Amino acid sequence: MQIFSEISIIILPVFFVIGLGYLLRRSGLIDDRFLYQANRLIYFIGLPSLLFHKIATADFSATFNGRMVTGATVVMLSGLIISYSYAAIGRKYRYEDRGAFSQGAFRGNLAYIGLPIVFSAYGDAAFARAGMFMGCLVPVINLLSILALLLPQRTGKRQTTWSFWYRSLLSNPLILAALLGIVWSYWQLPLPTVFARSFNLTASITLPLALLAIGGSFSLRKLRGDLVQATIASLFKVIGLPLLTIVVMLLLDVRGLDLGIAVLMAGAPAAAACTVLAQQLDSNTELAGSIILLSTLFSLISYPIILYLLKVYQLGFG
Repeated sequence: MQIFSEISIIILPVFFVIGLGYLLRRSGLIDDRFLYQANRLIYFIGLPSLLFHKIATADFSATFNGRMVTGATVVMLSGLIISYSYAAIGRKYRYEDRGAFSQGAFRGNLAYIGLPIVFSAYGDAAFARAGMFMGCLVPVINLLSILALLLPQRTGKRQTTWSFWYRSLLSNPLILAALLGIVWSYWQLPLPTVFARSFNLTASITLPLALLAIGGSFSLRKLRGDLVQATIASLFKVIGLPLLTIVVMLLLDVRGLDLGIAVLMAGAPAAAACTVLAQQLDSNTELAGSIILLSTLFSLISYPIILYLLKVYQLGFG
């Protein structure tokens, strides 16, 4: 009974804040304009500040785990291969569906949900490790997402220009903040106290505001298109990918806290960026939106299962 109580304490606060965002939106206390501005604030200021501060002030040698990053990269690439192959076999999915299906099956909402879950499970001590881990993965995930969406368009009709790659990778504030933080941490550069405290104050609003924004944007009316496809991709994302992560990490001898962080991040539901990128690359945005919604709903059940496995088998907890 104690283990279920511990899991509830980890999971429920995160989803209660998401639920609060939903209620605030339904009651009219926040509206679409607020959510738009909040998401911009989180994406351009809050999350970059959070990532940079946590990574830059961490001990690089103590928080960076190369095998953990390698294992997660293998898992993401495997997720792309498995999901795209499934969608392409027998041509049962339309070309415009395949990329959205595949991207939604492996691209998780690491920043908005993964980090809060890790923080709730392990506390601030694990945050720097999770930030370093995420910082290394963000460029990989973006590249694989673009690849998944371009694979159905191999005919050459679409030309991805330099400006597209610049917007997708080189101008991404999360990638830039994470890379700068890694450089700062690796070279052990000093961070003046006034800047450290300013970053810390800015970062402190980020996770609660991100969860409120997720809840405020939640609407069952977004469930459109082929819900069977969306359900399959969502279940693979929140259950299949974490289980695959456990196997790969154990094979690479990644255990304890690092294993727990990797699995919880892998279990994050599909990222909101899935619809943005799907729209840019002429994929099925309705399917992408349905996967985001369903995987978020399913994660309310999948996260307790993941935490139960980690605790019972003492994989990510002592």
